Amino acid sequence: MSAAFESNVAQARMLIESLPYIRQFRGEVVVVKYGGHAMKDETLKRSFALNIALLKYVGVRPVIVHGGGPQIGGMLQQLHIESSFREGLRVTDDATMDVVEMVLVGKVNKEIVSGLNRAGASAVGLSGKDGQLIRARKMEMVLTSENRPPEIIDLGRVGEVMGVDTGLLNLISREDYVPVIAPTGVDEEGGTYNINADAVAGAVAAALKARRLLLLTDVPGILDRGGQLIKTLSMNETWELFADGTLKGGMIPKVKCCLEALQEGVEKAMIIDGRVENCILLELFTDAGIGTEIVGPRAGSLRHSPPPQAEYRGR
Repeated sequence: MSAAFESNVAQARMLIESLPYIRQFRGEVVVVKYGGHAMKDETLKRSFALNIALLKYVGVRPVIVHGGGPQIGGMLQQLHIESSFREGLRVTDDATMDVVEMVLVGKVNKEIVSGLNRAGASAVGLSGKDGQLIRARKMEMVLTSENRPPEIIDLGRVGEVMGVDTGLLNLISREDYVPVIAPTGVDEEGGTYNINADAVAGAVAAALKARRLLLLTDVPGILDRGGQLIKTLSMNETWELFADGTLKGGMIPKVKCCLEALQEGVEKAMIIDGRVENCILLELFTDAGIGTEIVGPRAGSLRHSPPPQAEYRGR
C-alpha cells in the first residue's frame, strides 16, 4: 500500500474514534479560554477558528473567553504608559483601564470574532458590560509572610467575578452564534474592571454548568516534579500538588480556577498546549488527548484548600 493510502486509512480511523465523543458532547457547552501563543501565530489562529467551527457544526455549544496581556502591554508601551505587576496581576489605574478596554474589547475581541466568522462559526463579541454580563467587584491582594504584618496591595481597577448573566449567553447560543467574551467586568455603580481571563473562563463555565472547560496555555499541561506530563488528576490529587510545591507560578491561578469550576458542576477541566495545531479537537475527540484533565464530580464540595501564596478578597 502507498503512503498516501495508509494516511487516508489513518484519517478514517481517527474519524471513527471521534464519533463517540461527538455524540457525547452534542448539545453540551464547552468553554474555551483562548490565550498565549495560540493568539499570536497565524497558523494557530486559523487552526483555532476552524476547531471552533467544527465544534459548532457537530452540535457542540462553544463559548470563548480570551486574554490579551501582550497586546495590552504593547499598546501601553506605545502610549508611554508605565505598567507594573504584583504577583502576576497588572496594576490597573484609570489610564491603564482605558487601554485595557480599548485593546481587549475594541481590537482583540473583534479580531477573534472576524476569524471565527471567516471560518464559518458565526460569532458575537461581548464585554462584561454588555447586558451586565460579568458582574464584578474590586479585588484587593493581601500578602502574608512570617514575622511581618499582612500587606494590603491596591491593584487599582482589577476585579473579581461576582456573577455571570447566563441568560444573555444562552440567548446568543440558541441563535446559533458563538459568544466571544473579553475579560472585563462591571460593578453596581457601572465601574469597569480588568479581570484575569482564566478566572472569567472558570466563572463562565461554572455558571453555564459546562461539560468541559479548556484552558489553552504555552505548556503541555500540568507537569510532575520530573517534568513529565500528568494526564489525569482527581480534585484531591490536584490539591496535593499545591501542598507539595509541584504547582508553581502562573499554573497556580489556572489550576485554582479549574477546581472552582469543577466544584460548581463542571464535569472536567483540561489544561492543554495551545501551541499544538488542532489542540482542541485532539483533546476532546481522541482517546489519548494531549493535555492534563482534572476530573470532578458533577456535585459535591471540596474539603481542602491549597496554601495560597497570596490571598485575594474583594471589597
